[in-house]
Amino acid sequence: MTAVETRPAGVLGTGSAHRPLGARVMGFVALTKPRIIELLLITTVPVMFLAAGGVPSLWLVLATVVGGYLSAGGANALNMYIDRDIDALMHRTEQRPLVTGLVSPAEGLVFGITLSVVSTVWFAVLVNPLSAALSLTAILYYVFVYTLWLKRRTAQNIVWGGVAGCLQVFIGWSAVRNELAWAPFVLFLVLFFWTPPHYWPLSMKVKDDYERVGVPMLPVVAGNQVVARQIVLYSWVMVLTSLTLWWPLGQTSWFYPVVAVALGAFWLKEAHGLHSRAKAGITGAKLKEMRLFHWSITYATLLFVAVAVDPFLH
Repeated sequence: MTAVETRPAGVLGTGSAHRPLGARVMGFVALTKPRIIELLLITTVPVMFLAAGGVPSLWLVLATVVGGYLSAGGANALNMYIDRDIDALMHRTEQRPLVTGLVSPAEGLVFGITLSVVSTVWFAVLVNPLSAALSLTAILYYVFVYTLWLKRRTAQNIVWGGVAGCLQVFIGWSAVRNELAWAPFVLFLVLFFWTPPHYWPLSMKVKDDYERVGVPMLPVVAGNQVVARQIVLYSWVMVLTSLTLWWPLGQTSWFYPVVAVALGAFWLKEAHGLHSRAKAGITGAKLKEMRLFHWSITYATLLFVAVAVDPFLH
């Protein structure tokens, strides 16, 4: 890994003690990365509908959603604490609370640990011990395996680091069934294969940031054509895996595979389009890599909405 010249993080702006209370509160909220958590919750609640074969207990849904927010928020806060040195040098992250000084590093560390502990206890008491264990596993994996081990060492960081987010489907299923099964495993694999082609287009857009701080995201160590080819390969595996929930598992009616095929076809069109542009040597704005990034969020949202709706047609 390339060494980076760091500057003190958490002291770039006015001291945290001098900031308005409202701004400080929003700083702590920002540490949880609410936009990422939205996606995590989108993949958790629909699985609860699938596990229940209909509408699960609304109290259980609320308890799982709150626990999931606390869990992912704690992991994200710890991630920002660890990465505050490189965040200070990247344009995309230079306004994060631990960089600007809105929240001090010590406060960020305590906040992340507190949320992680509270979320684990929350799941154990209000949901079930299996969900608590899965939640804790996701936190530990994200912090120790992805952030501390993989992120700054290998171009496969996103591939294997994405496991932490994929565990949300197991948490949603186990919250209802208090056990695991093949159905959530398939959805786990869908998210596993979805993560690289979701994140690599964004990495292509901001690869200068990652290159500056020595983080070996795939677009930093490989050309656009290689990255786009990998995106196509992962995309095909993701789409084909998504259909196994219907066959051979037989967990859905006709509705889910119809939606999955339609969404997958559009995804593959975008992925192959990106590969064609990269192969032709197109760069800059004309590469249009962010089209796939934005579509990937829509894809995951609509696919899991289909997962939630299908039990009512099965």
